[in-house]
Amino acid sequence: METVLIVEDTSFFGLMIKDKLKAETAFEAVWVCSMSEAIAALNEADSDFFAAILDFNLPDAPHGEIIDEVAARNIPVIIFTSDLSEEVRELVWSKNVADYALKDDSQSLDYIINMLNRIKKNADIKVLAVDDSMLFRKIMTDLLKIHRYNVFSARNGVEALDVLGKHPDIKLVITDFSMPEMDGFTLTRRIREKFNKNKLAIIGISSEGKNLLAARFIKSGANDFIIKQSFLTEEFYSRVTQNIENLEHIQMLKDASVKDFLTGLYNRRYFFDTGRKLFANAARDNLTISCAMADIDHFKNVNDTYGHEAGDLALCHVSSILKNRMRETDIVARVGGEEFCILAVNINPDNPGALFEELRRRVENSPIDIGTGQNIKVTMSIGVTSELADNLDDMVSHADKFLYEAKNSGRNKVIMSKPAGEDNDWQ
Repeated sequence: METVLIVEDTSFFGLMIKDKLKAETAFEAVWVCSMSEAIAALNEADSDFFAAILDFNLPDAPHGEIIDEVAARNIPVIIFTSDLSEEVRELVWSKNVADYALKDDSQSLDYIINMLNRIKKNADIKVLAVDDSMLFRKIMTDLLKIHRYNVFSARNGVEALDVLGKHPDIKLVITDFSMPEMDGFTLTRRIREKFNKNKLAIIGISSEGKNLLAARFIKSGANDFIIKQSFLTEEFYSRVTQNIENLEHIQMLKDASVKDFLTGLYNRRYFFDTGRKLFANAARDNLTISCAMADIDHFKNVNDTYGHEAGDLALCHVSSILKNRMRETDIVARVGGEEFCILAVNINPDNPGALFEELRRRVENSPIDIGTGQNIKVTMSIGVTSELADNLDDMVSHADKFLYEAKNSGRNKVIMSKPAGEDNDWQ
């Protein structure tokens, strides 16, 4: 578990932060009251702290001296202070902190929690900084790394497109306008040919033209714009975070419409909408598909014996097995209470049942921790067809028929369509 260092000499605020972290996050907290205690905690820790929440004014460090001690160890720093005069604010940002919050703001603790969660998420988010100025490129990349983004850089638009080709999961591009070989406008338009605004955000940056350039960047497909002459670290972080969170909110809305809220698997609507496109490709001999219907055996007994929370854990456990074993090209959906449907693309034509037999065994041999000091096991029956029917609905019906046969002949088995004269039972 990751640990946050709290350095706060006032008991009221120290306990308040520690209790908030314990109640609302998965972080552990170490609370000390002075700079000397903080240095001791840093030196004695078994592993690096994930982040630090620091009071600016401490008994043995009244002018923010603690910041240098912590930041030098490459730990993201959030300042929690009641004094944020312009002089203090400039000093704080000059020390490469991640952010600050005011003690007299009723929302400050929520803001700190959100910032910690943001920094944790950022490790999985790729950002590309593009600028022909080595100095400004370094300024941007250093700031982004303080917030723990996975950062790439390029000197011009040509290099940027090459980086995007190698890392198509980049979520944000920050690009200068005036660059050799390819300027920021051209780069933005080229990016938008492959990535729409719901997938990748672009922030334009320039020291030229100000508002006119901002308008041209936006018209070229950028989401936002920053002027170099008035560059403020606080504004930079705010705009970067806002654009990343906008993408996340869009993805959340999209997921809510196509995914099951409990298991994270696709829902019935997505299965049939997308599955029909795969079926059409299979009908044109572009690929092969196998359709499976799967059902957790005696699932009602799990709910009745251990409670509905245990039932939910069982559903999530089985869903995780299905999702982790199948590929991105396959579709795995929860289509009923304990019923799942799988559309597998281009599996082994000589032994199509092997994959589903493997899934059945994984479910059977995988215990489920239901949180009461005991583990339970469930089994799964699966019906499969690899024969292309007239349409996807008919394939699902055929797989469902084999599932029914599997459940009526003893459960915990895979039954699938096979050539005439061969046994359908894969047990």
